[in-house]
Amino acid sequence: MSLLQRVTSFESLSPERFSPERGVSPAGSRDRKLSFSPLPESWVPPALEESSQAIGAFEVPKAKRILQVLTAVIYCLFAAGIVFGYAAIKPVLIREQVYRHLCTRDELEKAVRTCYDQEIHLNLMFTVAAVGTNVAALPIGAILDSLGPRICGIIGSFLLAFGAVMFAFAKQFPFDGFIPGYLFLALGGPFVFISSFQLSNTFPKHSGLILALLTGAFDSSSAVFLIYRIIYQWTEEHFTPKKFFLVYLIVPALILLVQVLYMPKASYKTVGELVRQMEEADSNDYDDQVDEHTALLRDECRQRRQSVVSEITSLLGSKSGGKQVKQEERKNAISGVWGAMHGKTVSQQILSPWFFLIALFTVIQMTRINFFVATIRPQYEYFLSSYDAAVEVNTFFDVALPVGGILSIPFIGMVLDNTSTAFVLSALVTIASVIGVLGVLPYQWAAYANICLFVLYRPFYYTAVSDYSAKVFGFRTFGTVYGLIICLAGLFNFSQSGLDALLHRVFGGNPVPVNLILLGCALVSGVSLCVFVGVKAYTMRRDGLEEEAEDAREVVMPGFQNPERL
Repeated sequence: MSLLQRVTSFESLSPERFSPERGVSPAGSRDRKLSFSPLPESWVPPALEESSQAIGAFEVPKAKRILQVLTAVIYCLFAAGIVFGYAAIKPVLIREQVYRHLCTRDELEKAVRTCYDQEIHLNLMFTVAAVGTNVAALPIGAILDSLGPRICGIIGSFLLAFGAVMFAFAKQFPFDGFIPGYLFLALGGPFVFISSFQLSNTFPKHSGLILALLTGAFDSSSAVFLIYRIIYQWTEEHFTPKKFFLVYLIVPALILLVQVLYMPKASYKTVGELVRQMEEADSNDYDDQVDEHTALLRDECRQRRQSVVSEITSLLGSKSGGKQVKQEERKNAISGVWGAMHGKTVSQQILSPWFFLIALFTVIQMTRINFFVATIRPQYEYFLSSYDAAVEVNTFFDVALPVGGILSIPFIGMVLDNTSTAFVLSALVTIASVIGVLGVLPYQWAAYANICLFVLYRPFYYTAVSDYSAKVFGFRTFGTVYGLIICLAGLFNFSQSGLDALLHRVFGGNPVPVNLILLGCALVSGVSLCVFVGVKAYTMRRDGLEEEAEDAREVVMPGFQNPERL
């Protein structure tokens, strides 16, 4: 999960959006346009008419926009991040003896619940899916920008369908169909999820609520496998994975249907683009070459412009979007590091300590998170010396994971908007350290406390990383820089197979050494990041004060020329 999480829809209000390099001049300084066009006003080149240009929300009926948002929330709930419910479906796969044929004769005779090779392959299935989800961040953004959200949604529906079919018939294939099947399910989720972000611009005044609903749907989607496991146990194991995934094909079929019928072909315009559209409408003049025909044309165009301005004003709540601009400026000032690497080239940003430290911290933390999700049951079976107690802990985790994601959403927004980036990173490192300590204590209360903290920390961590990337590197290079961070973290997750080998072969199932190694690495990288950001924030604040002092005008005190009067 990583890709939305807190990329605000007001990105276009950033000053760099209006920079000369982008080819767009600020309002008031743009070149004067010709006042009369020799072509009919309604004529649009066919090539442009067919392109997937961004559309204003005011051009789409309100009821249709509401339907689009509700539909996106529903299908994200069933498809966006179902693979992260791996801890819930893993017991079902074990009961169905998936990869059981890899066990040795000696292990089978001992009737072990899972053998080493079986455990490794099951966890590898989740690892590959997690890696695929994160690596997909790079191409999905490009596809969305060039082909639009509808094509992204359609691609996602086909990937989900293909993954479900492969998983359903995995045992019938002459090759291992479970890993590629789970991978395609993982790839389909981001396509339908990321393409839904732009729907926050359907109602700009409520964009935060829409993003929260989409994020909550993503976090809750992990409960799909939990619900299936409950049904599997209730039907006394008759509702097999094959039956479930064949029924699940209804989800990608419905996603495909709604994409074709009424979901937007092109992305909605952001607040900044709507404001710029109003400015351009206000700047158009038709005062030259006035005759009877052009006078009528001018009146018609003026009425059309006034209608557009009125619609946009109603949509934004103000003509200039000034409220949103002030809110963003306030949050940027609070962060303390906003704009630190804005205007730099991608290579300069990637080679800087700003990138290296956050990438290192993200790589380690994502590995810790996915390792815990994949091994929670064997870890607590060792700690509590009871299989039944480990099952209870695992069940609690399956329920808490989606619930925690939903509960944390409003608090995450409050923390990120009202505290500095240095404070946020310090909180991340502190909470991660507490989780690490709880993760090595062999007590039941520590297990439940660890899970409660973990399910709240996970969305906070992912959101904070994207928020850091946006504030430090800027939106012009956000897709490349943030995508590379997540991509590197995803690729490094292949090290989880090595961690599994350490856990089962080297340490005999004792998770304490592995957890301590991960905790130590996270602590070193996290403290280094916090110290660097704290120092830079102090330096930037001091430099800002010095610049303000240099730019301040001298004020002559009364009586300066006649000291006798004082």
